[in-house]
Amino acid sequence: MKKNRPLPDTEKINQKSENIDRLSTEQIVKLINSEDMLVAPAVGKESKKIAAAVDMIVEHFKLRGRLFYVGAGTSGRLGVLDASECPPTFGVSPKLVQGIIAGGKRALVRAVEGAEDKAEDGIEAINKHRICEKDVVVGIAACGMTPFVQAALKQAAKKGAGTIFVTCARQAVKFISAKIIINPIIGPEVITGSTRMKAGTATKLVLNILTTTAMIKMGKVYGNLMIDLRATNNKLRNRSLRIVSQITGLSPKKTADLLKNAKGKVKHAIVMHFRNVDLESAIKILNQCDQSLRKAIESNK
Repeated sequence: MKKNRPLPDTEKINQKSENIDRLSTEQIVKLINSEDMLVAPAVGKESKKIAAAVDMIVEHFKLRGRLFYVGAGTSGRLGVLDASECPPTFGVSPKLVQGIIAGGKRALVRAVEGAEDKAEDGIEAINKHRICEKDVVVGIAACGMTPFVQAALKQAAKKGAGTIFVTCARQAVKFISAKIIINPIIGPEVITGSTRMKAGTATKLVLNILTTTAMIKMGKVYGNLMIDLRATNNKLRNRSLRIVSQITGLSPKKTADLLKNAKGKVKHAIVMHFRNVDLESAIKILNQCDQSLRKAIESNK
């Protein structure tokens, strides 16, 4: 670490666990669990910043921009994980939300030594993905100081992209140049420096909220139902049937017939039912209503 930069919380000693190796198995489990309980409240204190970040993301989505997560190690893997779950859950293109991890795909399954220290690779990643002013880049670094991530964020800002940073180290905030900094303070890890633990949990919570809330604002959810899911397996096909049946009140047989006519598209099937139209007309109606199912249904009342 560079001189004059204080030790981040993520690297400090947790006094509660200093003698953890002397505890019984159950005592260790309870100690870890008690520390985990600090995470959700810490994330909750960042609600205003998270909401501002969501509004930024939605604004850029409406400009046909994309969302990128940039991280190394655990942080990078969590970004890739959240991005990969958006297409099946919300029916979006894999290009809409993307994860960039230091060291590339190989780093997803095993550590790539030194990858996080290569600032030039962070810059190259931004250039490679042709990030521009329409896009948003979220840097993720538990300690806040990862060179790969810091450099990527600075390069993204030069390209005019919206910038967000997620870190669990309050000491790093003044060294971070991002429009919005989300900084849940979760304290030292049970195992010193093991940021796959509390910091990883906090990061996962933040990323879940960012994409889920953004997708809700983009009309991908009706009530609390995922109406744009892609039914790529039996579980999701059954869920599609339940969603359509719940919203329309149709019998299982009629629901199955409706979904078949809608080519498996949940949102379109519902519009077809309530507006009494075919699939082509349902597509036009949804386009006119900015893909909002609620607008598409209620505009006919």
